[in-house]
Amino acid sequence: MRIIFVFLLPFLSLSTFAQNKQQKKSHSSSIASKIVTVFSTAENSDMRISAAPPIGFTILPQPVEGEISVFVDPTKQFQTVLGIGGALTDASAETFSKLSKIQQVQLLEAYYSKEKGIGYSIARTTIHSSDFSSGSYTYVKEGDTALKTFNIDHDRAYRLPFIKEVIKAAGGKITLYASPWSPPAFMKTNNEMLHGGKLKPALSQSWANYYTKFIKAYEKEGVPVWGITVQNEPMATQKWESCIYTAEEERDFLKNYLGPTMQKAGLGAKKIIVWDHNRDLMVHRANVIFDDPEASKYAWGMGFHWYEDWSGGQPMFNNVGLVHKAYPNKNIMFTEGCGERFDYSKLNAWYLGERYGRSMINDFNNGSVGWTDWNILLDETGGPNHVGNLCFAPVHADLKKGTLIFTSAYYYIGHFSKFVRPGAKLINSSASRSQLLTTAFVNQDKSINVIVMNQSENQIRYNLCIGTYAAVITILPHAIQTLVIK
Repeated sequence: MRIIFVFLLPFLSLSTFAQNKQQKKSHSSSIASKIVTVFSTAENSDMRISAAPPIGFTILPQPVEGEISVFVDPTKQFQTVLGIGGALTDASAETFSKLSKIQQVQLLEAYYSKEKGIGYSIARTTIHSSDFSSGSYTYVKEGDTALKTFNIDHDRAYRLPFIKEVIKAAGGKITLYASPWSPPAFMKTNNEMLHGGKLKPALSQSWANYYTKFIKAYEKEGVPVWGITVQNEPMATQKWESCIYTAEEERDFLKNYLGPTMQKAGLGAKKIIVWDHNRDLMVHRANVIFDDPEASKYAWGMGFHWYEDWSGGQPMFNNVGLVHKAYPNKNIMFTEGCGERFDYSKLNAWYLGERYGRSMINDFNNGSVGWTDWNILLDETGGPNHVGNLCFAPVHADLKKGTLIFTSAYYYIGHFSKFVRPGAKLINSSASRSQLLTTAFVNQDKSINVIVMNQSENQIRYNLCIGTYAAVITILPHAIQTLVIK
């Protein structure tokens, strides 16, 4: 028996190796009959997700030294994509209401149509007010700890009608999750919604009940809520709505109040996302919450933002990968990002889009299952925002001129959201030169979508290599491409 055991393991290993090799060979040969359609967006051109004539594959067993190549291996598959989209804030809803009917249809098609637009499939909204509201408000009267006065009448003016139009434009379904910026003032240690402060421990249950009431109220209105985040940016004291939780405080609120309360309210299937803040501290927050079994069982995963690099530092993409490696059974998702310090004269700036492309490629390659932009629409001031925190959005409405302005960010995001559909899987991809960034996915319909971004000032010719076959592609300076292989 011992002899059989010793010889059987190598035999099985060689058999598996041969099988994998055969699968790769079979997949590689199937590429020969496929074509590549290249969709491009480039600076100093009129190319905006523009299709070029299809390109075929030819045999290329080994690229020549000095040639630039992008290597893709569809047999190496990783996380499943939940979706890509943006936030449906009060600011977006109020701005939308001021558009003409024709512009409203144009905007909804541009974002949510898979054929005419970029096919957003995920959305975030707020639990009562954020800075991107015209003013602070809650759903209860001051001091009502029993939440007897809870109602969402405020949202019926702009936000709920807007979200319903979005759902319709998205084909009747969108993955919507909601985030609070602050509990009501009476629930906080500083007795105001702004400027940080903390949740009063004695009102933890009341605040946990608030989330369940929000979800049930929205769903009664015909707006399904897929999940919630515990707190937007829990380590930031802001001049707008904000609330501080240390890692331990968020852990304990989740396991002792929010998680059990959601379960008791029949909302246990809703997803709960922790952290919802920058990449810089996400590893520590993951360790504290996910290493506690009682807290971790309620957490679907972790959300993160990109503002750790606001002062000119480098984005901390590695931290995303570290959380993914340490907790492979937890989901990680980008939950907010935007261009800060709005300046109307920079609406055509190319760096706005490139920041999105760089982040989305790196975040997906490091394990993110989804990517959510901040406001989908703002006005010509970068608002409305009740504390003057004016920002960029992919689309701005110049209400004075009566025009919609589509920034480079809209098109860069579109190179992902239009082609990488919910249910897609990340696959292996790499570039042989640092000027090119790349990520790749295979959709459920078996189409392969490779995103390539040229960060350089130079036009680059490269080989798109899959197995022993390659297609020769050219990318313009400061451009992004989606290569659709069918």
